[in-house]
Amino acid sequence: MTTPVPTATTHVGELLALFARAGFERVEPPVLQPADAFLDLSGEDMRRTMFVTTDEDGRELCLRPDLTLPVCREYIADGAAQPRDFAYLGPVFRSDVPGGELLQAGVESFGRLDREAADAELLALGLETAALWGVNDPVIRLGDAGLFASLLDALDLPPGWRRRLIKDFARSGSLGADLAALRQRPEGGGVSAHAGVLSALAGSDPAAAHALVTDLLSIAGISTVGGRNVEEIAGRFLEQAASGDADGLPAEKVAVLERYLAVEGNPDAALAGLRALARDAGLDLAGALDMFETRTNFIAAQGVEIEKLRFAAAFGRPLDYYSGMVFELHANGGVHPLVAGGRYDGLLARLGAPAPIPAVGFAVWLGRLDALEVRS
Repeated sequence: MTTPVPTATTHVGELLALFARAGFERVEPPVLQPADAFLDLSGEDMRRTMFVTTDEDGRELCLRPDLTLPVCREYIADGAAQPRDFAYLGPVFRSDVPGGELLQAGVESFGRLDREAADAELLALGLETAALWGVNDPVIRLGDAGLFASLLDALDLPPGWRRRLIKDFARSGSLGADLAALRQRPEGGGVSAHAGVLSALAGSDPAAAHALVTDLLSIAGISTVGGRNVEEIAGRFLEQAASGDADGLPAEKVAVLERYLAVEGNPDAALAGLRALARDAGLDLAGALDMFETRTNFIAAQGVEIEKLRFAAAFGRPLDYYSGMVFELHANGGVHPLVAGGRYDGLLARLGAPAPIPAVGFAVWLGRLDALEVRS
């Protein structure tokens, strides 16, 4: 059955034809979806705007707030046996938009092993999408969540700090607070008000420590925070108690993080700065930087002018599942993206696929494109 679509926007027929010519098959996932994946993977902003209910067995369901996860589920349900390319167009439901509903389009590409070429093709398709609405010279913002993860691996950070930095990377402005905390290393003390508690818990019996933290949260009347229950909160807290997580970092490691996050420019200029950073800090980032360079070459082969790309090492997108290139297309002077997406190779395994599957895609904000065209 075809899902009813909100008021049609301009160029939708052309958009679907463009996706079809590029080899993307249209799918229409169910409107009602399991809520757990959205609550765990889609970021705090989306959690706060979801319409959640429960079925007769007590399982949480939601009106889909986005279409990427439902399309991933469709691919997994179909066996995920071979590379597939999907397009979508349909309503999504969020409490922060007028009427609680908006029309979303986009594409998702699964299973391609030529990751850098696939990234470049999706970015080029995103540019063609914007051009349908007359946006022929958008601001192109690029980032790389995978490169940041490689840097954290090379720095050999404590597990809790690595997880926190990866998560906060997608949240604009929040890494500054993390780096400020990491800079502090008072003798015998940690970086936060509860560092002493973390130190006391470190090395203790895991089951007993978990029970203690769970009891304390219950006594405090805490049942859920950001969609997580007491058990999950306790688990995250104990993770921070792992060896080293309550301490700061040596100044030289913090300096490397700060230098990395300051890198920006077109991809060629950024690559030169990143290779210099890796050399000066004695870090092995050769594999990640070679992939960065290969992707840039594929983007150029798509006819995109590299000088027009704005790469920033500190740029991330506010979703928890990105694992590689991320991008946004903006109108000049525009705050909100018109087209945005990136690579998320680990997501399908977290949704139930038997193994990680390469994946990249983007979403299109049709209402923003329509409004831009009307103003012009």
